[in-house]
Amino acid sequence: MSLNNAKHTITEIDGVRCTLVETGITAERMTFLKDLLEANSLLVKVKEETSEPPVEALKYSLGVTDLVFNPVFAVYERSMKTIDGQIVSPDIWNQKSDRYIREYWAK
Repeated sequence: MSLNNAKHTITEIDGVRCTLVETGITAERMTFLKDLLEANSLLVKVKEETSEPPVEALKYSLGVTDLVFNPVFAVYERSMKTIDGQIVSPDIWNQKSDRYIREYWAK
């Protein structure tokens, strides 16, 4: 789920109902999000997506077991932190930046 869509989707991963965070992501993106969500005390479930015909690059679906979690709300409410304690901004979530930049109006 990108930060452009706040639709809340529930799915089952490994027999556990999960809130779907993102689908069709690469291994690098999956690792980044898994580490970030686990640093915020969320239990993460990952499922490898299958495709016909098989493609070279594997894609993954990632979910959390907290059924009320919504990544859009968590990022824009500034309730998530990075591993080193920074606030997770949309740029950090989208991997455009690795640090939080305080806006000029939030001084």
